[in-house]
Amino acid sequence: MTERITVSSDQDVVRVRQLVRTVAVSVKLSLVDQTKLVTAASELARNTLVYGGGGTVEVSRVDGGRRPGIRIVFADQGPGIADLDLALTDGYTTGGGLGLGLSGARRLVDEFEIDTKVGEGTSITVTKWCR
Repeated sequence: MTERITVSSDQDVVRVRQLVRTVAVSVKLSLVDQTKLVTAASELARNTLVYGGGGTVEVSRVDGGRRPGIRIVFADQGPGIADLDLALTDGYTTGGGLGLGLSGARRLVDEFEIDTKVGEGTSITVTKWCR
């Protein structure tokens, strides 16, 4: 089952956080892993809004054979990321923040994939597995 949220406002980012928390509880992620996943989802949903100009977030329960998990796909049709290596560097920011968005989100999940094309947009897929 996949649930989709269109992200076009700060309220939508809150809705993403709530949905991710609900699904994390339903697959029985530990409280620590719930917090990590919700934090990563919040950062990535905010990036979708601020840097991608809005987009979509799809949250799915997944089965890894021996254990369940959650997969979240963040997609936008924004400007893309010109220098992905730089964008994934701790401390790098274009928005005046702490620069922990992408690199921090990557550390908080078990799987992190990013596909970006300048002028076409960005898609980030993250997965968190039950321990």
